Amino acid sequence: MIHPLPSSCERAILEQFLKAEAMALWAVRSAQAQDVPPAVLQFLRRHEEEEAEHLKQFELLLGTSSHGKSALPRMPNQWRVLAVHLYGYETLGLEFARLLVGLRPDLISILEDEEVHVGFFEVEVHRILARGGSVADGARQAAQAWRRRLPRTVDRYLQAESFGPFRDELRRHILDVIDRRFLAVGLSAQSIHL
Repeated sequence: MIHPLPSSCERAILEQFLKAEAMALWAVRSAQAQDVPPAVLQFLRRHEEEEAEHLKQFELLLGTSSHGKSALPRMPNQWRVLAVHLYGYETLGLEFARLLVGLRPDLISILEDEEVHVGFFEVEVHRILARGGSVADGARQAAQAWRRRLPRTVDRYLQAESFGPFRDELRRHILDVIDRRFLAVGLSAQSIHL
């Protein structure tokens, strides 16, 4: 368990959330252009609205704006891969939301939204895995590929100088939590330590 971070980390967490919310907003917009089940499309539209609200909130808190993109990022076009991709990034966002609330309890609504997002994609991943066969195998392969990239992503999220004394513990904690989630949902057979 990670203890609450000191107030010296607040700005770094807020800045990271600004970047993460901007990325999530663009990813959700891009995901809507893929072939997804109707209920998922409806959720993604609502999710996009929430991410846009969060982004504005962090822009106001920091007194800065996020960098806009001119083109949407490429997203996997197979639903089984896209679902894993979105689930993974939402689980990462949830862990940063937990850190954020330790510093800013007034931002609990961000954590609550992240919990809803993770829960939605977790149910979708369960549905995909319940189908079995090549669909489930494809989702597990996507999870392994996503997980191999995760340490570099976490390192980028934790590069702020104020995280220095806590970086190793935070990194280990975040990777362990995500490994446990992937194991519990059935995306991996064991934890991967990188």
